[in-house]
Amino acid sequence: MEVINTIGRRKTAVARVYMKKGSGQITVNNRDFKEYFSLGTLQYVVLQPFQIIGVEGEYDVKANLDGGGMSGQAEALRLGISRALVEINAENRPPLKSKGLLKRDPRMVERKKPGRPKARKRFQFSKR
Repeated sequence: MEVINTIGRRKTAVARVYMKKGSGQITVNNRDFKEYFSLGTLQYVVLQPFQIIGVEGEYDVKANLDGGGMSGQAEALRLGISRALVEINAENRPPLKSKGLLKRDPRMVERKKPGRPKARKRFQFSKR
């Protein structure tokens, strides 16, 4: 089996994912993913697609993550892995889609507007 290349994004994080058949090793930026994502919740997010399909430990994942914070990177990696699993086998699509793992989360940070301290916050109003 050849290497499958997909991309996942969330907020400003980008994950380039390379997946192939293997022993279940997940490498993120040349480090083990459990070392990179030290929080258990983030590790769970990364492993979600494999658990839904029921193929834990069957694929090796090498990912390059860039931008954003830890949770954004974890969710970008989850989207990339989900897309790769669908590319491997189209039958994986319905369970992943029903859990919402194939949808790119469109929520982004709102831009700062001129004349205001933040995106929506306003300076204190003085009547006199």
